[in-house]
Amino acid sequence: QVQLVESGGGLVQAGGSLRLSCAASGSTFSSYAMGWFRQAPGKEREFVATINMSGDYTYYTDSVKGRFTISRDNAKNTMYLRMNSLKPEDTAIYYCAASVRGVSALTYDYRYWGQGTQVTVSS
Repeated sequence: QVQLVESGGGLVQAGGSLRLSCAASGSTFSSYAMGWFRQAPGKEREFVATINMSGDYTYYTDSVKGRFTISRDNAKNTMYLRMNSLKPEDTAIYYCAASVRGVSALTYDYRYWGQGTQVTVSS
């Protein structure tokens, strides 16, 4: 079992940047593929990005390609999401999650979830 805690959210103007962090504890972080998801008000939770256990494979949803970068530091038990060129439509609660089925864009492949961190992008 792994516990996840997100941080780094906040209010930023359009075009700005933020870096989210996801700190893991309780289990072997490096044995999980990880992902970021987001949920905007009134919408379903959607996939953002995923990274494999070693960190050398990543995959993004089309809307964030070229703007967001997912990474991880297994020595620090931490995953990151660097978000550049932020848009108002990126406004959401961002969740990190640990997958029990390798890299995946599917919510149900992720067993462990953090509590989320709010990202608000003003126009």
